[in-house]
Amino acid sequence: MSLTATYRLGTRLFWRDRAMLAASVITPVGLTVGMPALMRHVTGGGVPFATAVFHSSLAIVLALTAFMNIAVALTNRRDQLVLKRLRAGLLTDAQILAGQVAATATQTFLVIVLCAVAVRFAAGVPLPDDPLLFAAVTAAGSAVLALLGAAYTAAIPRSELAGAFAMPVFLVAAVSAGAMGPIPLPSWLSPVLDLLPTSAVVHAAKTGEALVPALVLAGWAVAGVVAIRLWFRWEPRRS
Repeated sequence: MSLTATYRLGTRLFWRDRAMLAASVITPVGLTVGMPALMRHVTGGGVPFATAVFHSSLAIVLALTAFMNIAVALTNRRDQLVLKRLRAGLLTDAQILAGQVAATATQTFLVIVLCAVAVRFAAGVPLPDDPLLFAAVTAAGSAVLALLGAAYTAAIPRSELAGAFAMPVFLVAAVSAGAMGPIPLPSWLSPVLDLLPTSAVVHAAKTGEALVPALVLAGWAVAGVVAIRLWFRWEPRRS
């Protein structure tokens, strides 16, 4: 089995899982396209407000389709001993996880591109001024969130609790990016939330700035790699 085969395995398992498909594709697409369309027609903000809502809702796609998706999937495969069996082959640990992360990141990136095109027709949200920057930052954000989701499995005790354990991360990401609407936050908390990887992607999409978001994403990528090396578990705990 090669790294490409691991990538294909993760992709195939994802698209065959109807529950995962609904949670990490249909729901994010519905929210990311539906909310801007709704805000454009029921408020006086028009297209500018719908555009701001779309940018903020990118945090929802990253949190659900990248982070939560891989956290739930890897926890299930860990508890079903799929990961343990994969380790018995010729692939290294890094290759196994890289295939899973790459598959999830690719799916997330495709969902974001689909949303960017769909919201153009549904709400009149203009396409990104710099498509290359938008593609680069969303691809990097997808990869970093998938990496962090893989690392987060160390905190999930068993597969039945994976969704519940990942939900607080989704809520924090959505609130910090403004996807839940204007929520009063303490003045000291806002700068902290701006350092989240989802906030970095939203900031780059809104402003076109690349340097600071790139540094934030790079820092989180290093943290994710270190966390995986220290705490990632390949099989369930035995009580």
